[in-house]
Amino acid sequence: MIDLVELARDPYPIYATMRENEPVCYVPELKMYFVTRYVDVTAVLQDTEHYIVGTERSTAFDTFGEHMMTLEGERHDAYKRAHQPFFLPATIRDNLEAEIRDHANHLIDGFADEREVELRATFASRLPVLTMLSMFGLALEEEPRLREWYDSFEKALSNFTWDKTIRAQGRENAARFMALIQRYLDALRSTTPSPDDSSLLATLLNAPDEERLSDETICRNALIIFFGGISTVEALILNSLYALSLKPATLARLRENTTLITQAMNETIRWLGPVQSATRHVAKQTELHGVTLRKGHTVNCMLAAANHDPAVFADPNTFDIDRENLQQQIGFAVGPHHCLGSRLARAEARIALEQLFERLPGLRLDIGRVEGPCGYEFRQPTSAVAVWAGD
Repeated sequence: MIDLVELARDPYPIYATMRENEPVCYVPELKMYFVTRYVDVTAVLQDTEHYIVGTERSTAFDTFGEHMMTLEGERHDAYKRAHQPFFLPATIRDNLEAEIRDHANHLIDGFADEREVELRATFASRLPVLTMLSMFGLALEEEPRLREWYDSFEKALSNFTWDKTIRAQGRENAARFMALIQRYLDALRSTTPSPDDSSLLATLLNAPDEERLSDETICRNALIIFFGGISTVEALILNSLYALSLKPATLARLRENTTLITQAMNETIRWLGPVQSATRHVAKQTELHGVTLRKGHTVNCMLAAANHDPAVFADPNTFDIDRENLQQQIGFAVGPHHCLGSRLARAEARIALEQLFERLPGLRLDIGRVEGPCGYEFRQPTSAVAVWAGD
């Protein structure tokens, strides 16, 4: 039996036991199989013949309906293709990085004169919401309710026990989010298109007829982009600072040389992944490590377990930004459903850390006042007090 409380508190020893003794392990508390070895996780995620994303047992489908993360094949490819240009390195650099930096500095302005702050509520949870609002072309005043909706989405997408109250709240707020996006689409449609409006919604709405997605499709895909664009970034900022604050010498190196931030983020994604798993559903009976997986079974590919696999990463429980194979981490998954927004998430977290280190000399988390990290689906501190030297 797996203790879900302990799994959320510290999953890595449990993953290690599974990897060694039962790499395809049935977890009756969640009614799914955990796959924990790197080679198996990568194989399952790339095998769309036997493993798919969209079924009635998918919490993403249950909460958000049909979108790019609950589809396979041509429709998935078409939805992803329509959104891909917004997540290319050049687009992020030219259209979003300046706004991300402005948002980060505006938030830091709110507490820069202090010597400590609870960083999740004041910064890490707000920066990605503001970035998503800018990318979609929504008013920044929408931030409070979007943050409230996001919290219900996070609970719903990790609701593998199918709690009815959590399901209902997630669905209700998904409907509210879609209604909001529809209002913005209607407003854009009622005005003359501006050649200077490069927002996601305006660009999708003004696509050529043969490429344009329906309003409902735009709204549903906006849901998953919005959710992914917040959860991963918030956690990547906090998890990076948490890992670095446990390693003062490494943190000192980053303060002196911020070009190392990218390495530190890659190691954070491996060592303390914001997203711990990627769920798939068996479409055709198959076998893995002698376990028969039948159509309809749910398989959770434990990205965090794979990223701690000693067969791939030497001394996997040690945080080491100088690893030679950092690029092998799979914290954003692999295969056709590799995270669309991974480059944007990295850019936001990098800029966040750059500005925090520049504006707040000596910044670190006060480890004694960090709650968590916790979670086996999404993992991060629930609160984290940051301190710095001040003037």
